[in-house]
Amino acid sequence: MQPLTITGGLGRDAELKTTQGGDEILSFSVGSSQGYGDKKTTNWFRCTLWGKRGRTIAQYLTKGTKVTVHGELSIGEYEGKAQFDLRVYDVEWQRNDNAAKPQPASNDSWDDVDSDSVPF
Repeated sequence: MQPLTITGGLGRDAELKTTQGGDEILSFSVGSSQGYGDKKTTNWFRCTLWGKRGRTIAQYLTKGTKVTVHGELSIGEYEGKAQFDLRVYDVEWQRNDNAAKPQPASNDSWDDVDSDSVPF
């Protein structure tokens, strides 16, 4: 087993399929980039998540979503190129720093906010 953790963006919406035996498989691709400028490269990982968890999170895994996935890596080859497959056992969403951040009411400060009520 080769455990691997990668962080990147989804290249397409996740797709949920059901096998003939009734098992559910969620598949999605995560691109992880390294380097910068004209030396920047992206490795794509074909990810699969089996079972009920896949059905539960499928609607949230849309193209461009930033995630960190943990799983078991297998490497194959297709038409002379390396192909990375990851059998996922955990998915974490990454916060989008460009998204609008919630602000306290004008009379309040963040010191008065109960941390259990903040959704992230």
